Amino acid sequence: MKVLVVGHHRQPRAIDLARVAASWLSDRGHSCGIGESDVAALSDSGLHTFEGDPSEADLVLCLGGDGTVLRAVRLLDGAPVPIIGVNLGNLGYLTEVEGDGLPDALERFTQGPDLGEWFAEDRMMLSVEAHSSDGSSLGQWTVLNEAVVEKRQSGNTVRLNLIIDGNAFTSYAADGLIVSTPTGSTAYSLSARGPVVSPRHRAMLVTPVAPHMLFDRSLVLDPSEIVEIEVAGHRSAALVVDGVTVADLDDASRVTCKPSLRTASFIRFGEHRYHQVLKAKFSLFDR
Repeated sequence: MKVLVVGHHRQPRAIDLARVAASWLSDRGHSCGIGESDVAALSDSGLHTFEGDPSEADLVLCLGGDGTVLRAVRLLDGAPVPIIGVNLGNLGYLTEVEGDGLPDALERFTQGPDLGEWFAEDRMMLSVEAHSSDGSSLGQWTVLNEAVVEKRQSGNTVRLNLIIDGNAFTSYAADGLIVSTPTGSTAYSLSARGPVVSPRHRAMLVTPVAPHMLFDRSLVLDPSEIVEIEVAGHRSAALVVDGVTVADLDDASRVTCKPSLRTASFIRFGEHRYHQVLKAKFSLFDR
């Protein structure tokens, strides 16, 4: 088995756990390596660089928080490689085990889903593509949480036209528009007062950020629908996917979002009740 380790750049404990994983795996005849982007951060772990493309891994082990998991998903670029998230952060919606549970998680995974009592939970992702005003492509991305078209200058709003299935819906004067998956409903969309959606659901959420208009509600769309956001006016915008700025957008630039044919696969041990995770993260109590 080939395991790719992705670690948090500023978490010293990620180095310690990388050593634990490397020792456990090598003792059992498995190979373990780190991605090129992690060489500097995890150099003290003693792990070698992963040989081959990340899509060739049998397992991706994420040592950090949700941001580390998102980085691993970007590395895989839609490849169907299972992910085990080890939480070293605060929220950890996407992670499955705490640091002390790493050896047990590896043991159970290598036993197989029947003996190890685990299953793979597939999460919907978005296919996002941006075009400039002349129609030339600015890039295409596979996104787990969200795509955001947002203003580039503080103190101003940006004008954004929302088109659904080729039909104009409305024009927003806002700080931005978020198009998220159900997984991303507890990320940026939640801070913009968007709804919380079960990650097992398939839908697209469109949530405005600080809109200067009476209509400020989120839209929950069918996954068969196609969302387009067009920049209107002289104020430019930026496209941010899963927290990374990937393109600058000028007047008449357009971003298209639709469900991806690819999914992200997360290893879950035993029954996974999302609403109980949500309850714990927000310290909600029975009344």
